Amino acid sequence: MILLTGGTGFIGRVLTRQLVETGHQVRILLRPSLRTPRLPTGVPVEVAVTSLSDVQGLRAAMRGVETIYHLAGGEGEGGRANLQTVDIDGTRALCEAAADARVGRLFYLSHLGAGRAAGFPVLKAKGIAEEYVRKSGVPYTILRGSVLFGPGDEFTTGLAMLLTAAPGFLPLPAKGETLLQPLWVEDLVTCLIWALDNPETLNQTYDLGGSEYISLRQMTEIIMEVTGQRRRLVNWPTQSMRALTIIMESIFPRFPASIFWLDYLAVNRTCPVDTITRIFGLMPSRFASRLDYLRNVPWTRQLLRRLFTRYG
Repeated sequence: MILLTGGTGFIGRVLTRQLVETGHQVRILLRPSLRTPRLPTGVPVEVAVTSLSDVQGLRAAMRGVETIYHLAGGEGEGGRANLQTVDIDGTRALCEAAADARVGRLFYLSHLGAGRAAGFPVLKAKGIAEEYVRKSGVPYTILRGSVLFGPGDEFTTGLAMLLTAAPGFLPLPAKGETLLQPLWVEDLVTCLIWALDNPETLNQTYDLGGSEYISLRQMTEIIMEVTGQRRRLVNWPTQSMRALTIIMESIFPRFPASIFWLDYLAVNRTCPVDTITRIFGLMPSRFASRLDYLRNVPWTRQLLRRLFTRYG
């Protein structure tokens, strides 16, 4: 049995589908909520309803579990996220429960640049969580992913919505020069699954990115081309964009850009381009070749739906 945290999220839904397709039994950890969970459609899975802070609930969810994929994180809730509760305390509790249950393998999905000394809250929280994973006593594999893209992501769909909302121009932080290494979500999930049968990945940490370095400006231009939304790209000081984002998040909690999003774009997010090919034998997809999901989308409707839908 494989247990997933964050199984209803962008990455979790893809991972669940691929695991079930390859013959694995999957149990998704769901936090208690009044809203209907976004479980993968047409995919048979078990469900355990408990939070990462519920020790007894976690122990019950571990019954029969051999492997855990820990994908859950708080950053998706933007400015209202509690990284201490979800990413740090939640990971610690999960690791303790996994050790008590003698789970055979723990996968943790982190970010490029994560570390206790990182200057940005999300990367610092991920770095602390990584330490709990390494000290848990459970055999682990940590994958630090670059910016991910695919249907339902936060990055490319967020940019498409920002282009829709932009009044003829779109401001970019850091002059749009930040280098990114976009990774197709299906490629990341393939690495997560292939690592399961590769003993050489035990107790290892890998930095994973796509096959090319692309600046934020270049990525935005590609998205404009795909979506047919032409805007003038202008350079804004990062502090001004941070202030504007704080204001917009206070009005619209699900605004397509968040403070954490700006933090991630503050410095280059890259790693060696050959890691996935060398370790996992997979050639990552190129960014521009996987964006069909952005075509022919009613972006104005999507933006309004996002702005006026509350978090669960």
